[in-house]
Amino acid sequence: MINALLFTVTAGFINRLTLFLSPVALLIILGYSLTKRFTWLCHFILGLGLSLAPAGAYISVTGSFALVPVIYSFIVLSWVSGFDIIYALQDDEFDRSNTLHSLPSAAGRRKALIISILVHIITFILVILAGYLEEGGILFWTGASVFTLLLIYQHSIVRHDDLSKVTLAFGTTNGIASILFAIFVILDLYLRSR
Repeated sequence: MINALLFTVTAGFINRLTLFLSPVALLIILGYSLTKRFTWLCHFILGLGLSLAPAGAYISVTGSFALVPVIYSFIVLSWVSGFDIIYALQDDEFDRSNTLHSLPSAAGRRKALIISILVHIITFILVILAGYLEEGGILFWTGASVFTLLLIYQHSIVRHDDLSKVTLAFGTTNGIASILFAIFVILDLYLRSR
């Protein structure tokens, strides 16, 4: 309760819009942990919680909304949701036996992996859209290519009947993909602003 209050007060010091939106952010972040008790959409709620970062950072700095940061938020939402589905493959039996909800426990591992691929295709489309709208340079498109190849790689190493590489796909590959994509995008923006 104290942390939630401090979060709201701190948001108020940033600007008025961050203050007004702080309860929404708190509701999503604090509510996520409960969603696995009643919906297999929990992966998308986690993605939604993390997707607040790009738009939230932009709003914090400018005090306004803009299309491209919102697209980056949707990139984070679809990307995180897709890889959280992969991670949840390991817990499908536990989830079923404890009446917890996840896509793998509801649809099975094979269908969950297909849905994860479809969600990551949406991520790819959104990355292309962001690059197009912000007129990304060679560094942006290099970063987007590396990011996309790493998404493809993680799907190539995890199978419904072999989960031995889930940690490599979930942790290592996504960690590398996010850092490299961020570095390339930041460098591209910096060099084009000079």
